[in-house]
Amino acid sequence: MTGVRRVGTAAAVTLATLTGTTTAPAAPVDAVPGLDPAALAVMRQPAYASARWSIAVRDLDTGQAVISHNADTLVEPGSVVKTYSAGAAWLRFGPRSRVVTPIKRRGRVTRGTLRGDLILVGKGDITLGGRTKPNGRVDYTDLDHNDANALPGATLTRGNPLAGLRRLARQVRAAGIRRVSGDVVVDDRLWDAFPMENGPVTPIVVNNNLIDFTTRPGRVGRVATTAMRPRVAPWTVTSRVRTVRAGQPTRIAVSSPRHGRVVLTGTIAADSDPVVSTYAFEDPATYARTALIEALARAGVRIDADPVARNPAKRLPRRSAVRTLPTVARLRSLPLREELTYTLKVSYNRGAQTMICRLAVAAGSTDCDDGMAKAAKVWRRAGLDVAGAALIDGSGLSGNLITADNQVQLQTIMSRRRDAAAWRSALPILGVDGSLALVQPGGPATGRVFAKTGSLGTFDLFNRRLRLPAKALGGYIDTKRGRRFAFAIVVNNAVFPDIDGLFAANDDVGRIAAIIRIILGRSPLLSLIPTIRGHSLASRTTVSTSIGDANSGML
Repeated sequence: MTGVRRVGTAAAVTLATLTGTTTAPAAPVDAVPGLDPAALAVMRQPAYASARWSIAVRDLDTGQAVISHNADTLVEPGSVVKTYSAGAAWLRFGPRSRVVTPIKRRGRVTRGTLRGDLILVGKGDITLGGRTKPNGRVDYTDLDHNDANALPGATLTRGNPLAGLRRLARQVRAAGIRRVSGDVVVDDRLWDAFPMENGPVTPIVVNNNLIDFTTRPGRVGRVATTAMRPRVAPWTVTSRVRTVRAGQPTRIAVSSPRHGRVVLTGTIAADSDPVVSTYAFEDPATYARTALIEALARAGVRIDADPVARNPAKRLPRRSAVRTLPTVARLRSLPLREELTYTLKVSYNRGAQTMICRLAVAAGSTDCDDGMAKAAKVWRRAGLDVAGAALIDGSGLSGNLITADNQVQLQTIMSRRRDAAAWRSALPILGVDGSLALVQPGGPATGRVFAKTGSLGTFDLFNRRLRLPAKALGGYIDTKRGRRFAFAIVVNNAVFPDIDGLFAANDDVGRIAAIIRIILGRSPLLSLIPTIRGHSLASRTTVSTSIGDANSGML
């Protein structure tokens, strides 16, 4: 990975600049009614020679399908699946709903001493007070730390990821507790842990259950400096990253030889920006317990128990008994709208799956898989033809299928709600924010395309190249004249030389959406020139990394 952030495609002012130029031979793609040759030029690039495209566009005013290409074929959409999980939560719970994370006390308080335990009850709050801006909105960066180890350019928010635990600890002190003679226990039994590629999805979440490391280059030949956030015992970091000459590759690997210790190895170029790496701890309950004990100590509450011991879950009474215990502190989550804004803007995999787990709990189950059936029931009631999707999880990992028509139908349903504007603004916005921030910035479609991105990427070891099982975009296009269209663009099995192809494909589907917007708005069509790949990649430093055979959450 590298600390040099990619620069987006130059501003597009005509169809010619949206598509660019090339001398490479194009793969044949049949003409598609309603789709301009400029879009076909993008689809005919060599990277898509063996790929399959699906496109659907529908006028939200008339209900008329204006473009339909393989739109009824089941295809892999990557993280566009998050519109199904997030949308189901939006419909079931409401965008203003919140969850409340309590701390319960078990035992009596005598002269400031709790002769018993404090119990932090996980409720599935995906930010736990660690991503709240002063105005009460969710805080995020366009390239989130969840993808830092796979994609270059991740940055961190400025807030304290332990702010929510600090607030809870101060409430405990305000409740008259100055000492706990028992223990601190995290109750994470709301649902059974759901395994994912970057750690389990559990009801307790601290800093996305990640430890962040920011590495900065030093003098050439010297070890680079690394800062860790948050700082929670017993975790420490050792940097063995060497600073190399400017322009040389930046490659940083993260490992943990034992619990409590992280080691960074590799190289960082002398001219590199700071590089963010992460480590996903395997036991969120134990990490949260220690972080809470440390927050309590800072608030003036002494805990007699070992602060770095494993979470003593065996001390917990039955869940029904926990519910009846006195509450000494509580933390309200951000409104669901803000949680889903974060999840959709940066494509937060575990956040999307958390919504499925919450749906399972609402259906009376602790098995997150049962949340998928609940989501289908919610969508069926809303009018979605659920047979147009075959889903196995809420985040969009490999194995999910939808039709482009089905995604358009979903967005149509959401567009008819009173809170449609809030839903639309929660999606990434072309050239503005989230996973579309660097696609067509400053162009005529900037701020006029609201859509969820989706990517699946794996390295073809046989040919040493990148294969994208899926690159997708689904949402809304607003034309210059105020008309609004629901759309979906999906391409399966594109092939690129390296990791830059992930960004190139993101540019391409965004470019097609921008071209479609011009056509739908009946803007004058200028000269059409076949596309070039180089201009969108020339300003991006080549990186060496691995995204594995899994979903790239951010894109």
